[in-house]
Amino acid sequence: MTAEADPWKHRSQGMRCASCMWFVAKAAPVAREGSWSEDGANVGTPTLGRCRRHAPTMSGYPVVFEHDWCGDHKLDENKV
Repeated sequence: MTAEADPWKHRSQGMRCASCMWFVAKAAPVAREGSWSEDGANVGTPTLGRCRRHAPTMSGYPVVFEHDWCGDHKLDENKV
């Protein structure tokens, strides 16, 4: 079996927080000078958010990035 035919290769790429139903993104930060590339893409920091999968602790829900991954991912059909 070759690496290209491996169905499990990069499986977690589609299971990031950005596509999870438990992920709630924070408001987008204001772009700083120089945070945009020449083609207009944002090259600043990734979006922060909160994971609301489990009950909050005394400090609130855990802070996560949109590109984080965990074993509790559940695909949100509205975000895909």
